[in-house]
Amino acid sequence: MAAAAGSLWTLCSLCRLLLFLSQLYILSGGEHSQPLTQAVKDPGPTRMFTVLPRAAESTEVPPYVMKCPSNGLCSRLPADCIDCATNFSCVYGKPVTFDCTVKPSVTCVLPETDYECTNSTSCMTVSCPRQRYRANCTVRDHIHCLGNRTFHKMLYCNWTGGYKWSTALALSITLGGFGADRFYLGQWREGLGKLFSFGGLGIWTLIDVLLIGVGYVGPADGSLYI
Repeated sequence: MAAAAGSLWTLCSLCRLLLFLSQLYILSGGEHSQPLTQAVKDPGPTRMFTVLPRAAESTEVPPYVMKCPSNGLCSRLPADCIDCATNFSCVYGKPVTFDCTVKPSVTCVLPETDYECTNSTSCMTVSCPRQRYRANCTVRDHIHCLGNRTFHKMLYCNWTGGYKWSTALALSITLGGFGADRFYLGQWREGLGKLFSFGGLGIWTLIDVLLIGVGYVGPADGSLYI
């Protein structure tokens, strides 16, 4: 029994060795080799593709922008700043209408008569430098607008509280020694100072006449003269 078992073990080892050698021969690419489990399909003719680098986005400013005014009126833009569709139905010597659009990177605004903005009474109109405020503007109803009909705009403070420059100047010349001009403009502290100092012995009165005359001294609420 031991001899039969030994012979059987030797035979199995020999079969394994032959199977291993046959698989090794097939994998090494022999002439008569065939795949054991699946066939390799012919990939067909190969195609070559050339990958071109993506062009970088240009950040250069178009040359026509230098000829276009910044934030100017749209109706006054030069021909280099607009694109117009050709109208072939025109007649020589007669007016014709063209459809024009503003070129990219060109900004223009509507005339001030085509929109209205809110007025602010919380800023000082008489200041150095002159103050601005952020106004909410709306395009008028009869204006055809392709963009937003509401927008923001920084405007100079320009409102009045009803004070007249001529009245303030007249009071400064006639009753300035008693502080009447300062009281009229709402500056009661300065008015009391002029009243009890008799107009700074006349010097303060003369200075106020000059300052009110040139418009440097204005109403206390920061508004403009009428």
